[in-house]
Amino acid sequence: MPNRKAVQPELYSPETADNPALNGGKCRVCGYVFFPPQRYGCESCGAPPEKLAAAELRGCGRLHSYATVHLHQGKDIEAPFTVGLIVLDDGPAIRSLLTNRTDEGLAIGDRMNSVLVVAGADQDNNEMVEMRFARTEARK
Repeated sequence: MPNRKAVQPELYSPETADNPALNGGKCRVCGYVFFPPQRYGCESCGAPPEKLAAAELRGCGRLHSYATVHLHQGKDIEAPFTVGLIVLDDGPAIRSLLTNRTDEGLAIGDRMNSVLVVAGADQDNNEMVEMRFARTEARK
């Protein structure tokens, strides 16, 4: 089996099998939780960078909104594909590609979990994985 590498290693670990965590941050002054990680200072209270700490955010939350792209002229992804705004249980809202290629079966409020999807291989034949979100259950 080839080694796994994350397409964006600063955002998640390629070593997780199911429901990978996201690399986020937390302000030690006001408790504000954010994603993606940054080192500029707290966006909420203005605390300096040294008051920020790394935080592992669980890759689960609720679907807040979504859109399906039907025509796309980029080379990285083939249309149709769906982008969702997921409000993580740990706080921040993030945008992510969804495993659903279209919006069929999706509903606002659906539970979503992070998953790693094979996105190809690098020149050394390492498996490249990227994080996406998948519907785990319909809203209740």
